[in-house]
Amino acid sequence: MQLRLATPADAEAIASVLSKAFVQYERLYTAEGFTATVPRPEQIERRMNEGPVWVAVDDGSVVGTASVVLKGEGLYVRGMAVDPMARGKSIGRKLLDCAEAFAAQNNCKYLFLSTTPFLERAIKLYEDYGFHRTPEGPDNLFGTPLFTMTKVVSQTPGASS
Repeated sequence: MQLRLATPADAEAIASVLSKAFVQYERLYTAEGFTATVPRPEQIERRMNEGPVWVAVDDGSVVGTASVVLKGEGLYVRGMAVDPMARGKSIGRKLLDCAEAFAAQNNCKYLFLSTTPFLERAIKLYEDYGFHRTPEGPDNLFGTPLFTMTKVVSQTPGASS
């Protein structure tokens, strides 16, 4: 498995990974919330202009992705997903390592993300990685419930703080 920065040529594969990862939860999202969670390839290409997007590639196929945006003293992690067929290989943790290393290089004090209460496996990953729930918003994505999690940036990515 290889981690690398995504290119516009990866946008279709990234959209596919996001769709595969979230489709089983679609009924728990509002229609608008699901559409925002599973962006189209052209939206993913636009995200590449806002901050880095990484992909995890296994046997020539994109099996995971995460993107980030610098926001003040923090780094916002978004669009993170692992293909259900590739789960259990620490891909999510390795993608978070990429985000945290980028945050450290850019002197960010913390990482933050928003997630839905029903993504239990993702929440466990985030908590195991050192993220903690905060009262800050947003509290919904087009009517789908959300909560925010933060993690102090470590000088050693992957270390819980």
